[in-house]
Amino acid sequence: MPPGGETVVGNGFRFVSQLLASLSLLIATPLAADEFRSPSLTALRVDWRAALDQLRSEITTRPRVADDFIFAPRRSVPRFDPRAMPALVQLNAISSQFFTGIARSPVPVLLPFDAAAYLEAQRNGAPATTALSRYQADFNPVDMFDAGPAGYSATFSFEPGAGEGMPSRVFARPVEVQITGSALVYDIADPAGGKGELIKPLTTLYPDLRRFIREGYVRYAFTRFGVAYVVSVQCLDSVAKPRRLACKEAYPVAERFLKALRVAGGQRMRPLMDVASSILDRPAARSPDFSYRPSGDIIPNTGYRKQGGHPDVMAYAQIRFPLEKTPAFVRSQSYSKRDKSDDPTVYPWRDNFCESRSFEVWQCAGGYGHQGEDIRAADCPPPGEGREPCDPKQRGVVAVRDAIVIRAAKDQAATLQVNSRTEHIRFRYMHMNPQAMNAGGLVNGRIVSEGEKIGVVSNYLDHPAGTSMHLHFDVQVFTRDGWIWVSPYITLVSAYERLIRARGREVGPEIAGAPQPVAHTLPEDVIKPDLREGSSGEEN
Repeated sequence: MPPGGETVVGNGFRFVSQLLASLSLLIATPLAADEFRSPSLTALRVDWRAALDQLRSEITTRPRVADDFIFAPRRSVPRFDPRAMPALVQLNAISSQFFTGIARSPVPVLLPFDAAAYLEAQRNGAPATTALSRYQADFNPVDMFDAGPAGYSATFSFEPGAGEGMPSRVFARPVEVQITGSALVYDIADPAGGKGELIKPLTTLYPDLRRFIREGYVRYAFTRFGVAYVVSVQCLDSVAKPRRLACKEAYPVAERFLKALRVAGGQRMRPLMDVASSILDRPAARSPDFSYRPSGDIIPNTGYRKQGGHPDVMAYAQIRFPLEKTPAFVRSQSYSKRDKSDDPTVYPWRDNFCESRSFEVWQCAGGYGHQGEDIRAADCPPPGEGREPCDPKQRGVVAVRDAIVIRAAKDQAATLQVNSRTEHIRFRYMHMNPQAMNAGGLVNGRIVSEGEKIGVVSNYLDHPAGTSMHLHFDVQVFTRDGWIWVSPYITLVSAYERLIRARGREVGPEIAGAPQPVAHTLPEDVIKPDLREGSSGEEN
């Protein structure tokens, strides 16, 4: 077994234990009808000795630089002082030239970067023009790298035709490979979790490695040094096409990536602590108008094969509501005509997380759903004396938390990642105009502050006016299966209550009554018909 490796049996036992613990928590502490709960997280214990052993074995393959690394621990400094592990300090100094902030990771950072080969080449006078891909198994320089108190994430790309011995492929674009290593995993009752097939050629390197296709990605999950790592590539389990990556074409790229992984950095820090689930405080004051239907109460017959929604009372994070101003409305944009009210700017809110789409969503019946929630800004009030000017095309969208941006310039979506000692979570925004986001610098690596304006509500879906004017918002949490979608509905309800400083009223289908309009809503505003309604198309 390689340093820090774990068996499938051990990993499976731990998963079952966490699942039972999550279920027992829910059974032991039933929620009242109007209570929200925060998630629980498990903190993993990092085996840094095993990481140092692996680093030593990798460095010794380059004798000219091996003697430069100091592996003997320094006992004259505190245990969690970086100087206690000099070899890691030296490694971080090399790697940080290409992976900014790598020393902030509390877990060993595995990347396809051969630091020893790079250092040896520098000693031998390698020209400055030498491509970094030479030391990264032909992967391009990192597109995105983030390290923080919970772990790290990185994205690399692999060009068509690159790499000696790689099979030819139909897909004509670079393949993006993502990796996350985390010391925090979310405890969720996930019946689909922990599955996968063994990859025999890689079992020597990764004894507990699992390969599986989930929520649009082929994923390779394994444990090393006590840490959960997942390598993933977005793909479709279908026939290969020039503009669509088939998962079978992604396998060789992902497995080349896995074979090239080396310890590239990180630093031992004080261990993280488990985070217990708790009942959340809500405002004492009652809102006179804000109301919402229960989580999971989607419009009838709009789920996959006409199935219902998924009730989830979890507020996965305490966030600032993503629209700049109130009122705002969480309501279906694709199926609004089927609701009793076809006006998208009225209360009560209605969950649309499990509306039928072609997207895989583990929480939804049948495994398919919307992935997130559609949010619409209020209509502009009629112009009048004393009213602020209102432009329907300038309704602000804000950062829900202090976070780092994950977005390539070509991407239609922007993701904000929170990486702290108590959270490892992502928030994705869709339908803002990509050109506007590029002009505003909303790209990989930018740091945003909670409440900072990052764009405006728009209607971009492949092109301007591709959908209605709304924001699609969704949430992913990190588990041993990687980043998976969870319902953001109650997270949004909780955020909205904090923004308006008042508690909403939950209304069931039998008592919802007539829709509750907001005073300045224009009744003549309706959504244009969606020709793809209910067709499991591409709209979010």
